[in-house]
Amino acid sequence: MDYRIEKDSLGELKVPADAYYGVQVQRAVENFPISGLKPHPDWVKATVLVKKAAAIVNNKLNLLDKKKTDAILKACDEVLSGKHADQFVVDVFQAGAGTSHNMNANEMLANRAIEILGGKRGDYSVISPNDDVNMAQSTNDVIPTVIRVSSILLIDKLLPELVELQKSFEKKGKEFDHVIKSGRTHLQDATPIRLGQEFSGYAACVQGHIERIKQVREDLTYLGIGGTAVGTGVNSDPKYREMMPGELANLTGIAFKQARNYFEAMQSMAGAVSLSGAIRNLALDITRIANDLRLLSSGPRTGFAEIKLPAVQPGSSIMPGKVNPSILEMVNMVSYQVIGLDTTVAYATQAGQLELNVMMPVIGFNLTFALEIYRNAMHVMRVKCVDGIEADEAVCREFAEKSVSIVTALTPHIGYLKAAEVVKEAVAKNKTVRAVLLEKKLVEEKLLNDILDAYKLTEVGRH
Repeated sequence: MDYRIEKDSLGELKVPADAYYGVQVQRAVENFPISGLKPHPDWVKATVLVKKAAAIVNNKLNLLDKKKTDAILKACDEVLSGKHADQFVVDVFQAGAGTSHNMNANEMLANRAIEILGGKRGDYSVISPNDDVNMAQSTNDVIPTVIRVSSILLIDKLLPELVELQKSFEKKGKEFDHVIKSGRTHLQDATPIRLGQEFSGYAACVQGHIERIKQVREDLTYLGIGGTAVGTGVNSDPKYREMMPGELANLTGIAFKQARNYFEAMQSMAGAVSLSGAIRNLALDITRIANDLRLLSSGPRTGFAEIKLPAVQPGSSIMPGKVNPSILEMVNMVSYQVIGLDTTVAYATQAGQLELNVMMPVIGFNLTFALEIYRNAMHVMRVKCVDGIEADEAVCREFAEKSVSIVTALTPHIGYLKAAEVVKEAVAKNKTVRAVLLEKKLVEEKLLNDILDAYKLTEVGRH
């Protein structure tokens, strides 16, 4: 036979013979053929870490015997090492709260532990998914904890990429510090700026987002594990909730702490929506920066062409030699996806009722997906784009010298209205501001040369 018969409270069901999951998961597989999307590896890792910590704590409390504990821990370690990934089969769109995913872990670990003890899969008299692997737990406190743990695991992969992107922008800021260019506001000429100053702004922007994400990360370290069904801790030892954060800290190196209030920890998804919002805010700024870089590199003959982006692939199937800002276009698409994911998290976060938010599976999926794709996008953006940006100094200076807004520096000497007249004439006659000022003899040439020194105009203060 290629299946075995298992029984739960609803009756008997065929389960694939080689499956480590059991009857409840098989029901979920049949009930939810929705997207084909399976849980993120770090979502699985976080779940198994909770199961491992629970087994250790329950053993320390003399509630789970050593034989069962050792088998469960060995099964957990196998999953944490990368084995049995194909056994986590429940679609990300599933029953509310994540009971199906929780049981996927419970059944999978139980059946593997049964095997380790020499039993046959499905013989839950040896080790029970509910009574042993899920001891002192409920989906209602496991999944909020998994959201927090998996989020931190992924944050800790995202932050180094953001730090490297910040450093890359800082490096370009120093490299381009001498490059004078025209500033632009409202997409119109503005007073001069150095290209390095623009890039230093990008670096500072990324740094600000790093700090905000770190703040959210700290909030996520407070765990409500031990609240069990509704926050009261029913069916768990009173010491269990005290010991679990410390055990998870031992397993991960992350400073987890007890929730300030276990009822709030199960009712509210505030930490999740804060993280989602932080990634959305990052995406909004990264989109802005990507669009700046696309605009500054536009051309090569009919755009700004002040910077050159690395060519990574041909840009057209019909126009020979065309090269597009492909990496930045990808970054924009990923950013828009993240913004959409945040919208889902926001709606799902407010959809909880009373003691539980049943929308946790979709919250968890969107958070892990957002963190994963943005980490990858930031790596590619840095390595294949920002690190290789070059400046066209000649083009930058030409635009800076042509800009009519350099007349701003003359307003302390000739007044705003007179300066505005100079701009109108320069534009109408297609002349430089310098030429019009000299023709009208509004400022002595020596003073004019000093005032309109482009580099000085980019320094702080009046010139």
